[in-house]
Amino acid sequence: MYKNKQSKTIPCSFFNCIEKNFDKAARFIPIEKGLLEQIKACNSVYRMHFPVKIGKEIKVIEAYRVQHSHHKLPCKGGIRYSIKVNQDEIMTLAALMTYKCAIVDVPFGGAKGGIKIDPQTISKDNIEKITRRYTSELIRKNFIGPGIDVPAPDYGTGEREMSWIFDTFSSICPGDVNALACVTGKPISQGGVRGRKEATGLGVFYGIRELCRMKEDMLSVGLDVGLVGKKIIIQGLGNVGYHAATFFHEAGAIIVALAEREGAIYNKNGLDVSQVIFHLKNTRSILNFPGAKNIDNTEKALELECDILIPAALENVIHKNNVNQIKAKIIGEAANGPITPEADEILEKKGVIIIPDIYLNAGGVTVSYFEWLKNLSHVRYGRIEKRFSENMNAELLQVIENTCRKKISIEEKKIILKGAREIDLVRSGLEDTMISGFHKIRDLKKSSKIKNMRTAAFVLAINKIIESYEKSGIFP
Repeated sequence: MYKNKQSKTIPCSFFNCIEKNFDKAARFIPIEKGLLEQIKACNSVYRMHFPVKIGKEIKVIEAYRVQHSHHKLPCKGGIRYSIKVNQDEIMTLAALMTYKCAIVDVPFGGAKGGIKIDPQTISKDNIEKITRRYTSELIRKNFIGPGIDVPAPDYGTGEREMSWIFDTFSSICPGDVNALACVTGKPISQGGVRGRKEATGLGVFYGIRELCRMKEDMLSVGLDVGLVGKKIIIQGLGNVGYHAATFFHEAGAIIVALAEREGAIYNKNGLDVSQVIFHLKNTRSILNFPGAKNIDNTEKALELECDILIPAALENVIHKNNVNQIKAKIIGEAANGPITPEADEILEKKGVIIIPDIYLNAGGVTVSYFEWLKNLSHVRYGRIEKRFSENMNAELLQVIENTCRKKISIEEKKIILKGAREIDLVRSGLEDTMISGFHKIRDLKKSSKIKNMRTAAFVLAINKIIESYEKSGIFP
């Protein structure tokens, strides 16, 4: 359910939305119904209650860990801390993780975790107590481990919580040489990987940028090729929305509106994202930003004139009551499930291109995969080849200078000689993954005569899972 300021409650279950999209895709897959039901079903659901002493009271904490699919191991998915956490939500998000991983060729089964608390009202010490006890419960039931199930940050969690999880795991399971790989999203000092924080937002940027390079697709919505000058609206300035906005701004796109819980700001000539963030930190609100118009109802920002709309906050924000007011030609789903099935069908008839969430926000799990590999290999990216590459480039430059009898400037030499750092390699891998995933979806859509990218993405994911099951011999 999604309820926003000055808007009505939208009676659409997030779980039902995913089920409907899966069923649409299943029509294009000639396989026995029972096998599709196996792919759709959650394999393991661990619901737990454990006591934690908070102050002078003992509180019983409700928590979950769901492993949706074991077609590949380990399972992978974030842990969220929210008072709204429930079993259906965690099961749905675990399913989405399965499909995301399949689309971008990350060898994980989908999982998700959640603890039903409000982290804003609990002290750091008590959050640590809850996190460590939750981790011990996962260990007790074999629901965490480098080759079993690897959690990551999600809503309400971050590097701090991941470091507590790693510390608890390594304390209870001493001697595990791969203990660092039991969780991703850790601080750099504890085996984290550079580029993880911005990974999802950067993946959103790469995915939309690739669409905007397609002349045929751009002609279908009456836009020119490329990002420069495209008018963009972003809803949500959390980790994903902020980084996406920054990368689009740097690429020459015009961010005309930004929306947050308290309202939105609009400037047809564009907003400087870094200045908006500075204003947000100082005032705790994006409203009253100099030179921008305030929009009290944040949902109304979705209906403004723009080329690209990026919902990066909550699910079901575009629904049957506001879909006809949406003017964007392209919608990039940075959030999970921001469009209801009813709205999806209307937008499709209008010719709007929707880049689906199960592909577009897979940047986070992609870079989590890189961190997991780094932890298993026990060496940071770039350490082995960086100096070698610099020495080889230096020799090549010397040959060029001798052959051409012309010196290359110091500034140019610095650019050419620089070896790849960890963040360069991580971003390069993420870019390649997102570009490759986009074209697999697009090619499947065209070859199978599927009407939209969402259905094509689900078909691609299901086919990859079926292929994995068949190779393992699990399916008869």
